[in-house]
Amino acid sequence: MGDALDIMQVASVGAAALVTEMVKNTWESVRDSVARFFQRGGEESAEQELQLIDTARQRLVGTAEGERASVEEQLRGQLMIQLGAFLQKHPDAAQELQNLADQVQEADEGSGARTSVHGNTNSQVVIAGGAINASGGFHYRTPEGGR
Repeated sequence: MGDALDIMQVASVGAAALVTEMVKNTWESVRDSVARFFQRGGEESAEQELQLIDTARQRLVGTAEGERASVEEQLRGQLMIQLGAFLQKHPDAAQELQNLADQVQEADEGSGARTSVHGNTNSQVVIAGGAINASGGFHYRTPEGGR
């Protein structure tokens, strides 16, 4: 029973990663990885599984922006079931799916906002993509001769 829970957890993480990537311009490279993943089930099975993924993506990208969150949620559930069923037949593929999901997440974390600051004399700039911790605190003073 513990293995089934692990498989479904991996399937859930994988489904979330796929739905996130479906609307990005990096989808084709992710799709190639998904195709390799499904090859574990054989050529015919891989084609069928990939067709379901392609249909899900077409549905998502064809959805109006206002309805997208609802469709994303539905697709995450459907893909979790699809991936879970595949992993039950091929439990040795769980690590490969987890690795794919981790790669997608790492790529997302690396694609955060980028900021360039120019001409900021006599000023301080603090930019954070997450929490800022400082044991001594932050101290800001107006520049010498400033108001």
